[in-house]
Amino acid sequence: MTCTSTIPELAAPSLANAHRTGINITSAAHLEVAIAPYPGMDAGDLIELFWDNCYVGSRLLSESDTQEIVTLRVPESFIVNGTSRIHYRVMQVGRGPALSATQQVQVKLDCPGGQPPALSGEENQGLAPVRIPAAIRRQGVNPNQIKRGVPLTIEPYLNMTADDAITLRWGDVRMDLPRIKPGEVGQPINIWVPPEIILEAGEDLRLEVTYCILDRVGNNSLWAPPLTLKIGCANPYLKNPPKEALMAAEPRRKKT
Repeated sequence: MTCTSTIPELAAPSLANAHRTGINITSAAHLEVAIAPYPGMDAGDLIELFWDNCYVGSRLLSESDTQEIVTLRVPESFIVNGTSRIHYRVMQVGRGPALSATQQVQVKLDCPGGQPPALSGEENQGLAPVRIPAAIRRQGVNPNQIKRGVPLTIEPYLNMTADDAITLRWGDVRMDLPRIKPGEVGQPINIWVPPEIILEAGEDLRLEVTYCILDRVGNNSLWAPPLTLKIGCANPYLKNPPKEALMAAEPRRKKT
């Protein structure tokens, strides 16, 4: 007679060390799946983990494992872009196998701008520097332009996707841009740097302008090669900025 399991339906596994919205290139390198304690958990149980219905590993429980969360490593070779499904099977002496519910996960290994540099301090050469009108690049940002703000463009980049979050760095001041919309993918991103950001960063003969991108699963592009600009020169508007401009800057500025 066939022996059937008496274990109630098992809960789906979860990811122990991944971004809340999916698996990125960093977490894929050391991904672990967590299995919560289940009714009747006992020493000698064999837990087998499956990734897209392929066996990836198992754990034979010891006495110290019981009533604890069990983690199993997923080899990086199993993890590819797209949607994957994870489940596990419990084998117990004298009982048939019990299957868990399935957990669906999103995987995105393509980083904005391509593979980031090996060292976090390096620039990502896969990203183009920001583009600024030629006259401003040559002559710098004059007082009138400071009052109006400065236009700049971020070129389309490799692996650009909806929900990418871009942070612009103007000198020491950071400005978070709206997330990329589906219709903006593959298109240049036009930005207007407002006076309050320019005022806060202040005058500088060699101010650096750059940006970085964080995608929806936490892949980070690191910083693009910077563009260097001359900002103002003994400009009273910079030295004594109007109070309303500074008040407008307060809710959106982010200091490094």
